[in-house]
Amino acid sequence: MSILQLERLGSSLAKLIVWLVISFVSGFSVVSIAEEKKAVELDILVYNTHGLPTIFAKDNPRRRFPKIIELAHAYDVSLFQEDFAHHDLIQTHAHETLLIARGENAGVSKCPVCSGSGLTFVSSLTDYGWQVSTSFEPFETCSGWLRKANDCFAQKGFQIIDLISAEGDRLVLVNTHMDAGRSEFDRSARAAQLDQLIRSIENHVTVEALIVAGDLNLDWDNAEDRLLLLDFRDRLGLTRAENGNQAERGWTVLDYIFFRNGTQTNLMVLDSGEDKNFVSGAVPLSDHPALFARFSVY
Repeated sequence: MSILQLERLGSSLAKLIVWLVISFVSGFSVVSIAEEKKAVELDILVYNTHGLPTIFAKDNPRRRFPKIIELAHAYDVSLFQEDFAHHDLIQTHAHETLLIARGENAGVSKCPVCSGSGLTFVSSLTDYGWQVSTSFEPFETCSGWLRKANDCFAQKGFQIIDLISAEGDRLVLVNTHMDAGRSEFDRSARAAQLDQLIRSIENHVTVEALIVAGDLNLDWDNAEDRLLLLDFRDRLGLTRAENGNQAERGWTVLDYIFFRNGTQTNLMVLDSGEDKNFVSGAVPLSDHPALFARFSVY
């Protein structure tokens, strides 16, 4: 074989080797991309429904609640507060495949004239292969029996909802409603409730992503309340999801959605704010804004 033939053979072998390497790397990349978890979207509604007994609500909750549930069907998860006296309407008007769980603990007694927590979790996630389990913990501290917003008559606390998606994403939701009064006693109660909430989250949440939402009754425009809120946020390493535009329509900012990533599950906010469809005519369906957040879970 001549020198020229050897050179041509060497050049052909080199090209063959390069082609094999490129094909292998490209094929590996395609397989790797295909094996990556697909991101899923999670739409969450957070809404204080003003579901007091009609005599105290000063309007007609029995008319409002069917409309609230109808609109809530647009969400994967609804976290309700103040679902006290009209829960039967949620059960009646919700789609029959929805999972509905109230915040209650049969092992914890409450006074004979007291109401429940008013917390309710409604979700369609089980229709899409998610595993869901819920639990409830009442607050150990409250302020006010016959005054200071009468919070002790409600068994306020927080729901903890554990979620595992079909893709294996692990997520914990916390739905809460805290003491509502404006006195220093009420603020001290809220501080104690935040401490209890932090302890429970730290004990329960290890590797999961976390969303904490609800009516915290911490007024963003009150310096002392905001200090409590920011301390709570920082101690748990949370980020606020909604953009705080509640005040644009004159709402007092008391309701919040916070989140943080897990070790293997991440959250990205795609959209957030107030769902302005929660009205009847031009009248809001509650005395609180309907907050929402759309997350990408990956």
